[in-house]
Amino acid sequence: MVFNSYIFILAFLPAFVFLYFLLNKINAFAGKALIIIGGIVFYAYAGWEVTAILGASIVINYLSALAVSKSRFKKAFLVSAILINTALLLYFKYLNFAIDIVNGIANSSFQSRDLILPLGISFFTFQQIMYVVSVSKGETDTNLFDYLAYILYFPKLIMGPLAEPKDFFNQLHATDNKRLNAENLASGIKLFSFGLFKKMLLADTFAKAVTWGFANGVTTEASSAVATAGDLILVMLFYTFQIYFDFSGYSDMAIGISKMLNIDLPINFDSPYKATSIRDFWKRWHISLTSFLTKYIYFPLGGSKKGSVRTYANIMIVFLVSGIWHGANWTFILWGCLHGLLQIIERLFKNKFEKLSEVVRWGYTFISVNILWLLFRSDSIHGWLEMLKTIIKFDSLNISKGLIKAFEIPESNFILEKLHLIDISSSVHGFNMLVFLFFAFFICLVPENNYRNMNKLNVFNMVLCAVAFIWGFLCLSSESVFVYFNF
Repeated sequence: MVFNSYIFILAFLPAFVFLYFLLNKINAFAGKALIIIGGIVFYAYAGWEVTAILGASIVINYLSALAVSKSRFKKAFLVSAILINTALLLYFKYLNFAIDIVNGIANSSFQSRDLILPLGISFFTFQQIMYVVSVSKGETDTNLFDYLAYILYFPKLIMGPLAEPKDFFNQLHATDNKRLNAENLASGIKLFSFGLFKKMLLADTFAKAVTWGFANGVTTEASSAVATAGDLILVMLFYTFQIYFDFSGYSDMAIGISKMLNIDLPINFDSPYKATSIRDFWKRWHISLTSFLTKYIYFPLGGSKKGSVRTYANIMIVFLVSGIWHGANWTFILWGCLHGLLQIIERLFKNKFEKLSEVVRWGYTFISVNILWLLFRSDSIHGWLEMLKTIIKFDSLNISKGLIKAFEIPESNFILEKLHLIDISSSVHGFNMLVFLFFAFFICLVPENNYRNMNKLNVFNMVLCAVAFIWGFLCLSSESVFVYFNF
């Protein structure tokens, strides 16, 4: 089940919120049981096969947590649990990638396996690791129903944000949180509505343009590239906005839903395109993943306390893991390594870099992120280089009709008529596209982050919330999958 669907918005979500507070009035355990059952129902929409894999992971990790908490060989069982989780993740996500590598190197012909990729396996695997580590540190106990509620809590089950177990349990057990809070409900609805708008109108519209760009931007055996340098510069920019509005939209919805239930999930995005360095970008982008990699990989490796060489090596390891985590393709690995390399360069030339004006540092960061997002989206490194070559040649800045057509949404003429802009739109080439670009830049660079603005419930914000929800809801006929579902 996905957040941007009729069944979720009209049935599952309102029924869950109503029953959660009703059952908590009867018995605290009943509310917890609903979280567990709700998570199973929510995830089971992906199919029984992937649900069975999630179930097996839950059994393995709970038994591991029990062994860690009660055995004298705590460290051995902890290491075993981490290795088992890593092995399952590698098997389902990377086995066929490994087979392709072996076939390429050894000129062999091993057959790829027909594997089902469990929905959200990267996220629930990391949550399992966080739980077992928390148990080993004595931060949480091994109550079975608490554990199930933590893993199966549907707002964060598939795509995060990643939440620390002790923070989740403290809120889950708080007596005040078991009663309906009107302000939290309103704040949650507001954040959910803004997230729905980001996904359905902004991300999905930019996605149409990006799809056209990648279909026409690289020469294949079947066709030649028709996209101009101007097209590809815009496509690169469009994907930068698509992936942000898609994933931050999901995170807004997840955090908003959880807020309705009086449980605060951690911030996942903090205006990342305002960043003035790559290091600053990663403090703002997918914050819960960055925190996980820092806490569970960077610090155990020694962080920045073992000298410059070890620090740089640790940074590269973290970003290599980040690249591999995102997907089974050399593009993701190179994407992660290049982000790590840019961070190292920024550290090496820190004094000179910080003397540059903020505008220059922002421009360098934004352009670097754009170029690397193009790699992230590409099917191959060769395809990425070919698109960059077209951009660098700068042969034509003409914008193709196919790209402009992607922004012709059904409601555009109605809105333009009401705003008396229909004449201007017909005389300006690509007017709708320019409006979307201006709107995207404005949202990313001007207002306060939605998470930090969540509890502001004035009339203006609630009117915006209503417009965002209605508009996003009307777009549900074109229900689409979130980008990070693939990771």
